[in-house]
Amino acid sequence: MASRREITLIPGDGIGPEVTAAARAIVDASGAAFDWDVQPAGLAAQASGLPALGPAVFESIGRTGLALKGPTGTPFGTPYRIEVGAHRMNPKPEPRVYPSVAIALRKEFDLYMNLRPIRSFPAVPSRYQDVDLLIFRENSEDLYLGRERMVDDDTAEAIKTITRGATTRAAKFACETMVRLGRKKLAVAHKSNVLKLTDGLFLRAAMDVAAQYPQIEARDRVIDALCMELVLAPDRYDCLLLANLYGDIVSDLGAGLVGGLGMAPGANIGEQCAIFEAVHGTAPDIAGRDLANPMAMILSATMLLKHVGELEAAARIERALTSVLERRDRVTGDLGGGPGGGTQAMTQAIIEAM
Repeated sequence: MASRREITLIPGDGIGPEVTAAARAIVDASGAAFDWDVQPAGLAAQASGLPALGPAVFESIGRTGLALKGPTGTPFGTPYRIEVGAHRMNPKPEPRVYPSVAIALRKEFDLYMNLRPIRSFPAVPSRYQDVDLLIFRENSEDLYLGRERMVDDDTAEAIKTITRGATTRAAKFACETMVRLGRKKLAVAHKSNVLKLTDGLFLRAAMDVAAQYPQIEARDRVIDALCMELVLAPDRYDCLLLANLYGDIVSDLGAGLVGGLGMAPGANIGEQCAIFEAVHGTAPDIAGRDLANPMAMILSATMLLKHVGELEAAARIERALTSVLERRDRVTGDLGGGPGGGTQAMTQAIIEAM
């Protein structure tokens, strides 16, 4: 009998526990042999008297190397800092401080690549059909380092950092992934017409890597022009490589092309660990009401399955999800479901379809 693989499960905040429970149930029904180590994190953990990101979370992910993470909340516009102490992946004793759970996990585990597929489903109402984009977002630097300060009471500034090493690493990941998947066209996004040093370095380093892959057609696109062209004709594009901030924004734009954040899965990948999570937020206004669309979390779970080689289980889930979407009778309201739809009904329908 094959040994069971352990996965860290972070339910998160708001609708997180509902959609992660749905994904877990569906993965368990797919035939994949997993054990789940459930670890609280985020605002819900703090409300229970625990750290937003405690040592047990780091120990678990460091041990399993894999996590399925629900959305975690971060207050808007007010100082919010998460302190992280020493752990098995970083034994340095001095604490480190981050503005969110997501950023802390990415930095502490060196999850340098954020991978976000944007794919349309024929049965999901959206502005476009046949969209199939793969977004590679450099995940370790740029303005997301959070280096900000108040110059005076009326002036704030932030430091944007781009390095050749981080860009080269991200570009190699993108090109190697494209070769493995048989994808041919890469657009490198930038604003080097204005940010000539930072974005200029990102563009040069990325194109230097792409030049080593003759099977890939690489070109550069100014970020604002790219956004316009994605809205006008997303089928012009195949794969995109972007720095951290632009990648975050364009990923959400891409989700809008195919029906919204409820359809957008994601992965944060490093050399030793990978964390899979939906792109959407915590949606506290619908939490606990059986209204949350679990599709993004389910698709994030299929990305995890593919990452560990459980290809048939992933395909089984995707086929079942497609058939449930086509019938539309038990899906959530945003997907066109009626009175019989909801998070739990959709989950059960997918399990039955497998």
